[in-house]
Amino acid sequence: MPRLLADLTPLRVSPEFRRLFWGLGISNLGSQLTVVAVGLQIYGLTGSTLAVGTLGIFALVPLVALGLYGGALVDRHDRRKVALLSSVVLWAVTIAIALQAWLHVESVNLLYGLVAVQSAATAINSPARTAIVPRLLPLRLMPAANALDSLTFNIALTCGPLAGAGLVAAGGYAWAYTIDALAFAAALWATWRLPQLPPLDDAPRRESGLRSVLDGLRYLGTRPNLRTSFVADLCAMVLAFPRVLWPAAGLVFLGGGAATTGILSAAFAVGGILATLFSGPFGHVHRHGRAVVWAVTGWALSVALFGAVLVGVGRGRPSGVLVGGLVLACLALVLAGGTDAVSQIFRSSILQSAAPDHLRGRLQGVFVVVVAGGPRLGDLWVGAQASWFGEGWAAVAGGLACLVALWIVAWRTPRFWRYDARSPEA
Repeated sequence: MPRLLADLTPLRVSPEFRRLFWGLGISNLGSQLTVVAVGLQIYGLTGSTLAVGTLGIFALVPLVALGLYGGALVDRHDRRKVALLSSVVLWAVTIAIALQAWLHVESVNLLYGLVAVQSAATAINSPARTAIVPRLLPLRLMPAANALDSLTFNIALTCGPLAGAGLVAAGGYAWAYTIDALAFAAALWATWRLPQLPPLDDAPRRESGLRSVLDGLRYLGTRPNLRTSFVADLCAMVLAFPRVLWPAAGLVFLGGGAATTGILSAAFAVGGILATLFSGPFGHVHRHGRAVVWAVTGWALSVALFGAVLVGVGRGRPSGVLVGGLVLACLALVLAGGTDAVSQIFRSSILQSAAPDHLRGRLQGVFVVVVAGGPRLGDLWVGAQASWFGEGWAAVAGGLACLVALWIVAWRTPRFWRYDARSPEA
């Protein structure tokens, strides 16, 4: 059993990584409180679902716009300083969100603005934190380190929304925001305790500004293994991300309304937790390209299975919950969440191991853009298909389209299929 459970070696061999792990884990849980509370507060102020949806635009645009440039800053400067300064901005914004609640400002535009600044700081902070890890651990431990990070993120994603909603109901928005600000202090402390991490002495001359960003993109364009890892994720997220279908699944297919929607969302997160909890064998997998291909294959089939359950149940608007259909749908989403976590672990490991240190920040910036933008495009594409063919067939078609696109990409990039972590090549 210990060999099946998550490999804790990164926590044992690196005190710096251990502090980051606990600090960011606590901080991620607090961040989920704010995500839920801000959405609830905006809805409480406006009574408009559209106003809540607009919040996503204010979060996404700065993240995509600054993701690439944030990575360039990481490559040019001391990574500890970049992570620390961006963390201070994130902490200040969290405190400002709490203050507006305590002072009863009740301004939707202020909340939009604060979330936009928060997202912009995240676009710099996230590449910095991820590019730091290969400087703290041997490259052979990257799968184990990424599995541990994914475990804490999925736990936060599962427990945070429940805790956030409970705190808002019990004590109001201000308490949820304040607890997030206190939790973020753990991440700030862990970042402060890092050693200095300047660019390596053998790094090439560092360009700045737009030229630096373009250099990173040009490098990515000439490296099939890194490029294919991004394309594989886009195949999964753009063609077959089923999140937008969950409300309809609860309302008109499986019954139970919002409660069923919450159960489906939790099932997806539980899949990620289980995959990372039993990630011990991942450290012995060397063919990371094949692992990504098979994981995304499992994702595509799981999403298609979820759609098949909805097609089989039909749009009946049941008065009660269809337990059998709900169980099958949850099993499909547990599989989807698990295979998505496995794909993320090995894609991150490829990026951290194969990319040269002086380009890791910029390539992590591209990773942030892909991870942030892919699911949003997926919501749009799968939602459009649902309006054309129905929710069930949209998931089936999305899963099959992902499967076909993925294997065409794998066939066209044989080097990715042969990728070996023992001799990583970009």
